[in-house]
Amino acid sequence: MGGGTAAHRLVQRLHELGHPGPVTLLGAEPGPAYHRPLLTSVLGGGLSPADLVLPPLPEGTVVRTGTTAVAVDRWRRVVRTDDGGEYAYATLVLATGARPREPLEGAGVLRTLDDCARLGPGHVTVVGGGVLGVETAAALRRAGRRVTLAHPGPYPMADRLPAAAGRLLAARLTRLGVEAEPDAEITGREHGKLRLRDGRLLDADTVLQCAGVTPDTALAGAAGLTVRTGVVVDDALRTSDPYVRALGDCAEHPGAAPGTHANAWDQAEALAGLLATGRGRYRGTRYVVRPRVPGLDLVTMGRAHEDDQRVAFSDPARGRFAELSLRNGMLTSATLVGLPRAIAAVTQLHDHGLPVPADRLALLLGTAPAEAGPVELPDEAVVCRCNNVTKAALTAAIRAGARDLPALATATRATTGCGSCTPTVRALCTEVRTP
Repeated sequence: MGGGTAAHRLVQRLHELGHPGPVTLLGAEPGPAYHRPLLTSVLGGGLSPADLVLPPLPEGTVVRTGTTAVAVDRWRRVVRTDDGGEYAYATLVLATGARPREPLEGAGVLRTLDDCARLGPGHVTVVGGGVLGVETAAALRRAGRRVTLAHPGPYPMADRLPAAAGRLLAARLTRLGVEAEPDAEITGREHGKLRLRDGRLLDADTVLQCAGVTPDTALAGAAGLTVRTGVVVDDALRTSDPYVRALGDCAEHPGAAPGTHANAWDQAEALAGLLATGRGRYRGTRYVVRPRVPGLDLVTMGRAHEDDQRVAFSDPARGRFAELSLRNGMLTSATLVGLPRAIAAVTQLHDHGLPVPADRLALLLGTAPAEAGPVELPDEAVVCRCNNVTKAALTAAIRAGARDLPALATATRATTGCGSCTPTVRALCTEVRTP
């Protein structure tokens, strides 16, 4: 149940791992599956809707688009749909995603391609200073729209960033032409304006609300499954019913990084292995957030602990900041701004659980002598985070004949998101040996 990226990836991997049984996918949207994390690239004009469409699912998959599940009969093991259909299952996978929190009256949201198409004219006020709000405001500016970013914190992403990093992010958005309205608590809308609790009125010909999502658990709850914030799952992604699994934004697992594409991808990978081979477990997803804003080198990752050792570097005049949290020489969290070489190096340490070098200043300034090139990356390293393209996938595409950036983008989608992986992909083009 669900036609998004997580469901699509699960079905692909089931086929690749030799799952013997039939697979049926029920998707509520009428068209083919597409890469939802890149919707802001459509808003910004960098990609067309067609660029987001995912490859066709394997032959033999039963795909029912435009079909909404309305009930789960766990006793008969049947899913009922809005067109009167019934679909029996041996295993049911809930991949229903999340829905936007209750929007303001007349406000739009950004969850589907249709939402991009129906965006209204004039001055756009983006409500919400999280990752999606930041990406959306920047994308609309790239498209030439006048944009205000209204958010309740002192700076965007205030719940994720230290103050110094948040101020640099705010300055970057201002340079892009985004009009900032911090500490904005919105109470309503009237006559084309937003009313704030402090009495201010903001121009708002069009309002786009990017103020968080809620796991879509309505059907799971109605079916009697255990639900807290999301549908509760164990390391096998089983719900309280052993015949029902859940993954992606609708699922709740203690090791997950909710709301991230990497989380859904990792869970799809784990569940495909479990269903196809009976082996493996989902052990959690490392928390990494990197806003898709071209020219913005910002990443925050991991979770700090109160007794961690802190290492900080601040150079506000040049737009640079870093803060690392360490325990026993290992990285527990990091936030970096304006340090692209350090971001690449620290991300590798975080992803592969490697110790932090003793010369931490050299690491942050990108001058560490032992820095690995792209060929030394492990095959499973994710090079393009927007599209979850690994080094192994890029290497295979290069050896199959895709030996320049445009060809690799066509073959793997790498570099078609925020573009921050372009230097590594370009280096692989020249360094990977071909037959």
